Order: sequence, then C-alpha cells, then structure tokens
Amino acid sequence: QVQLVESGGGLVQAGGSLRLSCAASGFSLDDYAVGWLRHAPGKEREGVSCISSGDRSTLYGDSVKGRFSISRDNAKNTVYLQMNSLKPEDTAVYYCAASRVWPIGRVDYWGQGAQVTVSS
Repeated sequence: QVQLVESGGGLVQAGGSLRLSCAASGFSLDDYAVGWLRHAPGKEREGVSCISSGDRSTLYGDSVKGRFSISRDNAKNTVYLQMNSLKPEDTAVYYCAASRVWPIGRVDYWGQGAQVTVSS
C-alpha cells in the first residue's frame, strides 16, 4: 500500500520538544521533496518546513526558524521534524507531504496528520 504515515505527535508543555516522523511505504522517498505543513483550528494551513531530495536543501517558515529542524534518512525512507522550544501557538495537526517539485509543489502523497498540542 502506497502511503505516508506520521507518528510522534502528542501533548507537551510549552518549552518542550517533540519529534515527528513521516515514513513512506510502497514507494521510495529518495526522489521526492518532503514538507511539513500544519493546520490549526480557525487558521489557514501553514507551511512549516521542507527538505529537497538531492542536496537536502531546507526551508523553514518564519514562525519556526531556529526552533524546528527537518532531516531525512533515505535508508529508513523517513523524514523527521524535530520541534524544540514548543509554544502553545504551535498547536495544530501536522501533515507531511511528498512532491517531485521543489519547493513543495503539486503534492503526490499526503500523510494522515499528527496532532501536536502544546499546553501553556
């Protein structure tokens, strides 16, 4: 089955850390740029970070720069989002997305979403 599966979400206090994983099955992530997007209630969907397939270039949204870090392990067919110094405003459902276009263009695969809740 071709899919992206996120894991690692949960409830954390402000200032804490979480690491999200986005694992691909049924296809190889090697040729795809992968991005993380988030959607909070009452807000528009926001791009958080993305990483390219070749030279592993990275991009970050202004609201997470210096706190979040994206990486990929092609051997494990997985992309990670390390989230540090979390704030209540980071609370959202986080989705990973795979695209053959850099930076993330037309999305070929979406994950199901992982809830991240940051308490104050």
